[in-house]
Amino acid sequence: MAPTPRPEATPRHETRPGGARPASGPVARPVVLVTGASSGIGEAVADRFAADGRWRLLLGGRDEERLAAVARRTGGGALRADLGERDGVERLAAGALEREGRVDTLVAAAGIGWAGPFTRMPADDIDRLITLNLTSVVHLVRLLLPGMAERGAGRVVMIGSMAGRVGVGNEAVYAATKGGLLAFADSLRYELAGSRVGVTVVLPGAVDTPFFARRGAPYHRDRPRPVPAERVAEVVWQAVVRGRDDVFVPSWLGMPARLHGAVPGFFRAMAKRFG
Repeated sequence: MAPTPRPEATPRHETRPGGARPASGPVARPVVLVTGASSGIGEAVADRFAADGRWRLLLGGRDEERLAAVARRTGGGALRADLGERDGVERLAAGALEREGRVDTLVAAAGIGWAGPFTRMPADDIDRLITLNLTSVVHLVRLLLPGMAERGAGRVVMIGSMAGRVGVGNEAVYAATKGGLLAFADSLRYELAGSRVGVTVVLPGAVDTPFFARRGAPYHRDRPRPVPAERVAEVVWQAVVRGRDDVFVPSWLGMPARLHGAVPGFFRAMAKRFG
């Protein structure tokens, strides 16, 4: 897909960023909903789409004060919701549709982590991790994808992780949730084949955000080195406007992912040896 032209150069029925295509009348700016927008990757994504200037922003998050600050800075609409609860997911989707009437692009950036041996992981933490990182995304897509399919345009972006592609010791449940997103995305692509609705999974390595402090364990590996959240946000934005599917941040992480797929035994031996 070619880069999207600026709004003033766009004919009435030409595809907009993210695949949005108005049915008639003046060209309207497409709507993007970003979850986890009160901090980390979600906040950086909100800033990047605001800088683009072609979007109406809706911002989901739990921290009401921080979310309001991001909304003021970006001009977005704040929608406070706890995605760890089904009701929170449904309120977020309903609030987004009530406010703007549509969602053309969903960026599911909300997520949490937990580090430590699986045998010591509390049951409540397992449930919370799976609910927030995987189940809430599935339900949010369930509520917003039908509108995209009916309009024949849109894009779903999920923030995955290299952990979901190759597995990581002491992050078994986190890796499982991110691996689940990859399978969910591929399955949706089969179902949406031939439509103008796209599905993107962004797979970063370590990202320099409060994520590690909140999970209770600092990042300790030499590689990959943490990248700024703004770098991930740039990749998300490019994936939307260019119609890309799976993208790695940094891009060289695609090499170990392919190695894992081609010779998994060798990859696991190297991972055990070098961590």
